[in-house]
Amino acid sequence: MTIVRRSFLAAALATTLGSAVRAANQREFTPEEYGAKGDGVTNDSLAMLRLSTAVTARGGGTVVFRKTTYLVGGQGLSLSRGYMFPPRDLLKFHSCSQPLIIRGNGAQLKCEVGLRYGVFDQSGERIDYPMPYLGPGLATPYTAMIEIEGCTGPVTVTDFDLMGPGDSILLGGQYGDTGWQIRSAGLVLTNNRGSEMIARIRTHGHPLDGIMIDGVNGTGTSTVRTITDVVADGNGRQGCSIVGGEGYTFLRCHFNRTGRGKVRSAPGAGLDIEAEGDKRIRDLAFVDCRFTDNLGCGMVADSGDTARVRFTGCIFVGTTSWSAWPSMPHFQFDRCKFVGAVTRAFGHQDPTRATQFVGCVFTDDPAGSPTGKVYRGTNADRPIADLSTSRNVKFDRCRFQTAHGALPWSTGAIYKDCVMKQGFRTTGHPRGTFVGTNSITGKVDISGSAIIGILTVNGNRVRS
Repeated sequence: MTIVRRSFLAAALATTLGSAVRAANQREFTPEEYGAKGDGVTNDSLAMLRLSTAVTARGGGTVVFRKTTYLVGGQGLSLSRGYMFPPRDLLKFHSCSQPLIIRGNGAQLKCEVGLRYGVFDQSGERIDYPMPYLGPGLATPYTAMIEIEGCTGPVTVTDFDLMGPGDSILLGGQYGDTGWQIRSAGLVLTNNRGSEMIARIRTHGHPLDGIMIDGVNGTGTSTVRTITDVVADGNGRQGCSIVGGEGYTFLRCHFNRTGRGKVRSAPGAGLDIEAEGDKRIRDLAFVDCRFTDNLGCGMVADSGDTARVRFTGCIFVGTTSWSAWPSMPHFQFDRCKFVGAVTRAFGHQDPTRATQFVGCVFTDDPAGSPTGKVYRGTNADRPIADLSTSRNVKFDRCRFQTAHGALPWSTGAIYKDCVMKQGFRTTGHPRGTFVGTNSITGKVDISGSAIIGILTVNGNRVRS
């Protein structure tokens, strides 16, 4: 365990203990006192809304669930707010100035089956309009199972199974710019200025995202924000969408199989880091996380004011799309493994802004894929990293092993103390600057490269 991680965990523990002391005299709430049955048969949506309304009115509190199944979600018939079949409001907390602690204790919030999602007419029939479409006729079973917004006190959410409708959804016409961009997520965190500690959540089968984070700016890294042991699996658009915020740390989280069900919306990523509007994203950390078998990229960052994101000890597996697409400045990958091709690493004339890979492994071995499939890109030579003309993307002490595709395609990358082995008979093009001691095995073209140190190709030393 690194010193940085130990310091972070110590700070998180201190914050948790402090919150516990402040919460000692808080009112404790249960869903049952607001009418919830928790029998997996009775719809408890109204009880959830009553509960969260009471907690919000008090400015916070401790909410304690039983380890049971609470059936939620539902729809009426209304033309308000563009909805033809409006969602049920569930657990919606906002503006809490005192600690908000929500203990799931293994509870499952399970969506009713057979509800609508998409665009419909008044009779409930699907309508397909030319895209993009932003008109009325919407349907969704809920906007979020748990939504926490505008809180200044610390927020803690633990031990839930948030089960969306999955393939039981009645799918209507598309909405938005592409796919189905109608809010229906597991957990949503919006503009909370206090600390946020989320742990041991499984959020799966939601038509939109497993987790959505729209954090505040200007708080830096002094406020502890942790997402720990969260599994986002089989959601429609994203495992996790981050559209704003600073200082979030993700520990041992899994973002898997996005877009593998009935609802499939672009980008279909495990993780999408995309600052929206006037928001910015800074200082994110992902430690021991996995991004596996998503319809789209394992992770993608390609727009908005986004910078300073670090991945440590993570695994990226691309089966039908790129394993990673880090096209924003100051992204660093330490001791990560990539199964499947990487693309659009950010290049810049200033090497400190370009993407950096340190101690990473790149492979196209199907044994590293849960499906046995590995995405190798769209180019005929199938480079394991398709860097185009990106300048100063750095690979430091990295290993490349390809059997079915080529070594990186690059013109201005930096390779320092790397080992490259290519079994594919086509020609690889890992061109750029070779620093330190590098070795290449396989058929390659390194024309125009600068060699500062020692480079051997198929056992022969090459000079600049």
